[in-house]
Amino acid sequence: MSRPDRALTPTELDAFGAELDAIRDRVIGELGAKDTRYIRRVAAAVRWSGVLGRLLLFVGAFSPLFWSPLLWPACIAGTLLLALSKILENMELGHNVMHGQYDWTGDPKLDGNSYEWDIVATSDNWRKTHNFKHHTYTNVRGMDDDIGYGLLRIFPEQRWRPFYLLQPIIAPIFALLFQWGVAIQDLRIGRWLKGRMTARQLWKETRPVGAKMARQLGKDYLLFPALAGPFFLPVMLGNLVANGMRNIWTYVIIFCGHFTADAETFSKDCLRNESRGHWYLRQLRGSSNLKGGWVINVLSGNLSHQIEHHFYPDLPANRYSRIAVEVKDICRRYGQHYNTGSLPSQFGQVVWRILRHAFPSRPARMRVRQPVAGAA
Repeated sequence: MSRPDRALTPTELDAFGAELDAIRDRVIGELGAKDTRYIRRVAAAVRWSGVLGRLLLFVGAFSPLFWSPLLWPACIAGTLLLALSKILENMELGHNVMHGQYDWTGDPKLDGNSYEWDIVATSDNWRKTHNFKHHTYTNVRGMDDDIGYGLLRIFPEQRWRPFYLLQPIIAPIFALLFQWGVAIQDLRIGRWLKGRMTARQLWKETRPVGAKMARQLGKDYLLFPALAGPFFLPVMLGNLVANGMRNIWTYVIIFCGHFTADAETFSKDCLRNESRGHWYLRQLRGSSNLKGGWVINVLSGNLSHQIEHHFYPDLPANRYSRIAVEVKDICRRYGQHYNTGSLPSQFGQVVWRILRHAFPSRPARMRVRQPVAGAA
């Protein structure tokens, strides 16, 4: 059940939005060499952890003692380093660069409109489904496709269907294959199954996605394993496990940022004449933060500060931890709940939502919604 927030007058709403806008304006004026150095160091960490991880996998694979327990630590370390590289590239580098957080640098390698990340999903589709749809219509039912990703019923406001009884099984499979779910999200295969899209239209939409999938599969499961010659299998398995770890971690972070017990969804009515203050409130009430310090911040792409990310998606994410101190204080002064908690606590709430709403359920009657019109 959502915690009550103080009702704000129109004047207070305007002031609330103005204070949050002022943070953004100030940070934009402060951006400079320090931010550029940070993201380039992240890019270097992605590159060198990936190189070292693959080298360790090859060392284990090429050795005649591969099957000896003495070399298992090298293979495990190689897989973990490769997973680290993929997580950092996906979360702290790719996600944030594609939000345009570093467009101001003029560096073509940090251009949000041309960056292509290391997963099977195309950046163009992601920029449409995430940058535009999700960040514009955050948690608005019927507008934000990230609510359950078309597979899961996580909020009682979503219409229940018998299919959702399977979601306790579907959810962990989805976590393991998360990059594939992101890849096909914009294809809207359900429309084709219902006859609302022709096979020719679906094929046209699928071709660039299929090409990206083929490149990724070829790189991770053919090219690099082939370099190991007869020891193809262990290198391929290392890549498979690294991708799986990246997928699961990304799933956990994203779900913790959007689907905890205090996160809310909204009807389309809330968009009608939505003021800047109301927009911030919708972002606040549909988001959840994570406590955990620097390590969690970096590994999550600073989506541990999901509230700040939804407020300021185009500001460099390494700024969020400092911004959060001010944002939390503003929320406190205006009587608004700032949703944060540990990773185990927040993910436990997500798991409970998935289990509970697999079965028929109704919205709680006493949930306070005042300032955001149309919230459910």
